[in-house]
Amino acid sequence: MNIPRGDLLRSRVVDDPGTTLATALERRLTGYAVFEPQDAVLLGDERRGVVTFEGGVPVLAYCTDTDRGGAGALEDVASPGPYSAELYELDRDALAEAHEADDLRVSAGLPAERLADDRDLVTRTRDVAPDDRLGADDTDAVEAFLADESQIEAIREQAREEARARAEEWGLTDALDD
Repeated sequence: MNIPRGDLLRSRVVDDPGTTLATALERRLTGYAVFEPQDAVLLGDERRGVVTFEGGVPVLAYCTDTDRGGAGALEDVASPGPYSAELYELDRDALAEAHEADDLRVSAGLPAERLADDRDLVTRTRDVAPDDRLGADDTDAVEAFLADESQIEAIREQAREEARARAEEWGLTDALDD
């Protein structure tokens, strides 16, 4: 995704990305936000999420590290806070080409749901969104998750490790079936 650099409005470390999303909504911002999760900063990786807005309503999401867009990008960036969050204003015409990328689109409330888990913000965003932006991306995210065997295997391995730890804690290591 190629977006020209906008005018920086705010650069902060926030516990909750919902703060930045709410600011964009309240300002009816046309531009974009860049979210960098704490674990990405600490580990020195390049994982950043970009969410574009038109009139304060999210339009696109993109993850720089995984090169995924839409709901999958939000899943890639979502993590416990804090986040480094930057908010940029940009002319609508500068975003026109990027906003044509259907594979990067998100429904209006999805960033508030996935990044902030804020039902009130989801509702407020959906209330100001145009009707054609109210689609649901939930199915896409679930399908993307289920298609990613490495994520599923990582969850299975974590569950195995937790079971081993509990068995050891309770003195039941002899009962484990490796």
